[in-house]
Amino acid sequence: MENKVQAIIDILKSRYPDPTCALHYQKDYELMIAVRLSAQCTDARVNLVTPALFAAFPTLEAMAGADIGEVENLVHSCGFYKHKARDIVLGCQMLLTDYGGKVPGTMAELLKIPGVGRKTANLLLGDLYGTPGSVVCDTHCIRICGRLGLSHGKEPEKVEQQLRAILPPEESSDFCHRIVLFGREICTARAPRCSECPLSMHCREFVPETQPKHIP
Repeated sequence: MENKVQAIIDILKSRYPDPTCALHYQKDYELMIAVRLSAQCTDARVNLVTPALFAAFPTLEAMAGADIGEVENLVHSCGFYKHKARDIVLGCQMLLTDYGGKVPGTMAELLKIPGVGRKTANLLLGDLYGTPGSVVCDTHCIRICGRLGLSHGKEPEKVEQQLRAILPPEESSDFCHRIVLFGREICTARAPRCSECPLSMHCREFVPETQPKHIP
C-alpha cells in the first residue's frame, strides 16, 4: 500500500504542481466564512458572493456586529442562507471573545466555533497553519479514494482516519487539494473520463474502453 500511495501522490503532484484552495480570501476569518458558505454549494458560487459580503463588512469586528438579516440577503444564493448567516456572525463573535481575533490553530478549538465541523477544521489547519496530517474529506475525496482503494465507506470521519493512517502527514493537505482538482477534471461523479485518467492503473473500477461489453 505504501508504494501505491506514493505513486498516486507523485502522479497528482506532476499533474497539479501548485494546489491551492479554490476559495478566494485575504484574511484568516474570510477563509472560515468562505468554507462555511461552500457547504452544499460550489466554490465558484461562493467566490461570486464573498466580495460583496466582505466589502459590506470589511473587518472581523464589522462582521461580528453585522445584522444577521443583512448577511442572509448577501449570502442567499449559496443556499441554507439562514443557518450560514447565523454561523458566520456568531463564529466571528467567538473569534473576538475567545480567540483574540484569530482563527485558532487546533482541532479542538476550531470545533467549538459555530458551523465548523471536521472538514472545515482540517482545511483551515492545512491552509492557514500548514498542520501536518490535515485531511479534508469532501465528496471528491471520499469518491476518488474509494475508487482507488485507499479507503472504504462513505462516512467522512471514518475515511479521514483511514487516509491519516496511509498518507505522509506532510503531504496530506496538498493531496486533498489535488484530489479536488482531479475530481473536477477527470474523476467526476457521474461520467468519469477513465480513458484519460493518469491513475487508471491504480483504480479498482477502471474498465478499458477496448474491453468487449457483456451482452446478456
